[in-house]
Amino acid sequence: MGKFIGLLTSGGDTPGLNAAIRAIGKACINKYDMQIIGFQDGFRGLMENRSVQLTNQTLSGILTLGGTILGTSREKPYKMMIGGKQMDMTDVIVENYHKNHLDCLVCLGGGGTQKNAYHLARHGLNIITLPKTIDNDVAMTDFTFGFDTALGIAVEAIDRLHSTAHSHHRIIVVEIMGHRAGWLALGAGVSGGADVILVPEIPYDINVVAESIMKRSRSGKSFSIVAIAEGALSQEGYKKINEVKEQINSADNKKGRSQLKKQLRALDAEYTGNTVFLAKELEKLTGLESRLTILGHLQRGGSPSAADRLLATRLGTCCADNINAGNYGNMVAIKGNDTVLVPLEEVVGKIKLIPPGHEWLRSAKEVGTCLGDGSKYS
Repeated sequence: MGKFIGLLTSGGDTPGLNAAIRAIGKACINKYDMQIIGFQDGFRGLMENRSVQLTNQTLSGILTLGGTILGTSREKPYKMMIGGKQMDMTDVIVENYHKNHLDCLVCLGGGGTQKNAYHLARHGLNIITLPKTIDNDVAMTDFTFGFDTALGIAVEAIDRLHSTAHSHHRIIVVEIMGHRAGWLALGAGVSGGADVILVPEIPYDINVVAESIMKRSRSGKSFSIVAIAEGALSQEGYKKINEVKEQINSADNKKGRSQLKKQLRALDAEYTGNTVFLAKELEKLTGLESRLTILGHLQRGGSPSAADRLLATRLGTCCADNINAGNYGNMVAIKGNDTVLVPLEEVVGKIKLIPPGHEWLRSAKEVGTCLGDGSKYS
């Protein structure tokens, strides 16, 4: 009798999840004679023991579908809402793992899912994970599936906005997903020919942005496209937020830290991704009409791109091979042209940010894109 494998998807929905489910399932069933149990709605479904048997028939026809056939949630095993209270349900999840006679649990998700999966691995479960997120910010992998599809959607939006910006001589501000990492905004901005790209890794000076737009206007260019990640911060906001973070680190009592964390959340809400304020300020500073477009969850919807289908399939079949080999406690990652295993303890607690001097940044600067900090060609 082959192994019994549990599978769940957790966190935000992402194009390519069904392609990954299909690849894991088909490879496990057809190559290794394993049985696959899909748990519905992430870790919540595992806690409530809500599952569905995944068969070749179930997996047929899902490669091209967006979303996830298993459903998803952002629930954490150790912090789950039960009867209006937050409770640690780790023991129940461990019990259900054994009740279903599982040999391994496969978790598909982003940074939060990697952390939750590692938590379960430390409680004795055999775990393997796959990295998915449109933000491309999971550590220790070159790319996550979902990123390419979202990138294509954002680029298409910028392409379409060029025509209306040109026709009405406007500044068009496009808010793109990415709370802590700016890969999506940077990639879409470069590919879509945005004139200004603002990312969380580079705090911006709004006066630098306004001057860049005015310089374009003075040279006879009647419009500008500003691509901004939802988590981009002004230099003022960056300074204030970091001051409070330093105070939290040096606080010597729990009450003081709690108050400072509340203050930090308020500052984060005030300064992070405040694209409505940015659009209005640019209108004031330049005298040019400004409009804001927020792409939001549009970027996560629809059928996955060919690149994401291929990536998810490669990761999924590699996952099946490593389940068979018993290589647990790892995330299946992409490094160059290879699929590799990365220990979960090397993944959790990290975010893959755009490093200074990255070639995408250099290319953006060298074609004249403003990054909001006034720097050039570095």
